[in-house]
Amino acid sequence: MTGEPKSDPSRVRRNAIRAKYDQESINEILDAGFVCHVGFESEHGIVVVPTLYVRDGDSVLLHGSTGAGMTRAVRNRKPLTVEVTHLDGIVAARSHFHHSINYRSAVLFGTATEISDVVEKLRGMELLVEHISPGRWDEARKPSDSEFVQTSVIRLKIEEASAKVRTGGPGEEPEDLETDFWGGVIPVSTVFGSPVEDQENTPKVGVPESINETLSKWNK
Repeated sequence: MTGEPKSDPSRVRRNAIRAKYDQESINEILDAGFVCHVGFESEHGIVVVPTLYVRDGDSVLLHGSTGAGMTRAVRNRKPLTVEVTHLDGIVAARSHFHHSINYRSAVLFGTATEISDVVEKLRGMELLVEHISPGRWDEARKPSDSEFVQTSVIRLKIEEASAKVRTGGPGEEPEDLETDFWGGVIPVSTVFGSPVEDQENTPKVGVPESINETLSKWNK
């Protein structure tokens, strides 16, 4: 375990030895992706939805629609919980009980607000685009007034967070090590493929630099 939780909501109780609470570990997990799951209380009960995000210092910026349940929850001052997981491997043990996965995950708690300032909101949009596809902000059309109004950018200030990480091979019962069953890890990684052009309109300039930068960033 690295560090200590700020309070009980962020405390990892199951397999607490895998827990990390330091900012560096949390940031590393957040910066390694751009899809998260957000939990909130809606008029229909507890809901969890996927959305795009980017870390901005000690906050995460969430992308959504101005009419989405997540945005309505923020306007009604309902708390949000944000979760990010990266799958790194399938752990195959000699017994079914000890099968597992290798992963990196982070759960965030904090105060969420909808960004209303035009300059700050536009900056949030740019940060998200540039995080996912470096250089793309200047290689595509900027949001129109209508698109800008229809889009919400929510800032969740991270007040506390916990990470949980599993690495390595399977845990085995001593007697199972004497069997002929196979044990080990199947590594899992996300690979970005070759760009496929939209056939509606094929530009003469070819694949722009931002697309190449995107592949370079995420296919590390």
